[in-house]
Amino acid sequence: MDERVVSSEADQQDAVFETSLRPQTLSQYIGQDKVKANLEVFIRAARMRGETLDHVLLYGPPGLGKTTLAAIIANEMGVKLRTTSGPAIERPGDLAAILTALEPGDVLFIDEIHRLPRAIEEVLYPAMEDFCLDIVIGKGPEARSIRLDLPPFTLVGATTKAGSISAPLRDRFGVLARLEYYREEQLKEIVERTAEILNTDISGQAATEIARRSRGTPRIANRLLRRVRDFAQVRGNGDIDLPMAVEALELLQVDRLGLDHIDHKLLTGIIEKFRGGPVGLDTIAATIGEESDTIEDVYEPYLLQIGFLQRTPRGRVVTDLVYRHFHMEVPKK
Repeated sequence: MDERVVSSEADQQDAVFETSLRPQTLSQYIGQDKVKANLEVFIRAARMRGETLDHVLLYGPPGLGKTTLAAIIANEMGVKLRTTSGPAIERPGDLAAILTALEPGDVLFIDEIHRLPRAIEEVLYPAMEDFCLDIVIGKGPEARSIRLDLPPFTLVGATTKAGSISAPLRDRFGVLARLEYYREEQLKEIVERTAEILNTDISGQAATEIARRSRGTPRIANRLLRRVRDFAQVRGNGDIDLPMAVEALELLQVDRLGLDHIDHKLLTGIIEKFRGGPVGLDTIAATIGEESDTIEDVYEPYLLQIGFLQRTPRGRVVTDLVYRHFHMEVPKK
């Protein structure tokens, strides 16, 4: 799969860069107003009672700030944040080591919690409900179970696939929060905040242009800003105005709707080779040289969201919006 500047998945550079940009409190966090308002109430209530916060499940598309919210929850509660991920916990012993190292009130953040093995989930249930851990020592007739008491803690789980989480695990979360795509004005505010942290001057029009092409995702907005800043430093005086932003984004092959060269290749391929569809997923994959899973999980969601693509029983079909976007004549029905 080609490296995409508009991918919402984090790469290694993003992880380092985002750490320095993350807001530390709910008041600094931009967007997700409903989620933020609810969390503020729950956190204040827990602190007033002197209790740990209920377990929190954050779900939604990648790049919207789930990891940032987990860190903010820990900061607002005045406790430490422990971070791990579903794929990293392979055996019950791995989870036991993490849980027994927690201190009272700590926040345990598990990213990609939908990828936890089922055997690990079984160990997690009593830990979430009763703050205890049941460990089996030995094998066969000599096996015996030991119950270890755990300090009260808050589990914050993050997932991009809420439907993949088993019902028993999902039911043990007291707070469920869905993160939505950001509006253009919110992304503009994020771009301006990031530019200020990076000591980069950016005009309001340039910030709006970057926000418009960011697919409603802060991670993409910040990544585009970094790339535009590079062009501004090399080809300009370091300041980002509208002409510089437009020139840089065009060179990055990100159009006014946030579509990149791979999106163009997929959509124009369906139009030119299959008269706009319907066409099967495997056929599309063979035509553009990508895996069908990659197309379905990575490329299609945004195209479906903006109404450029439709899934039908007979295959994928492009909509009239695609023809208008590429300045093509809309075929008669």
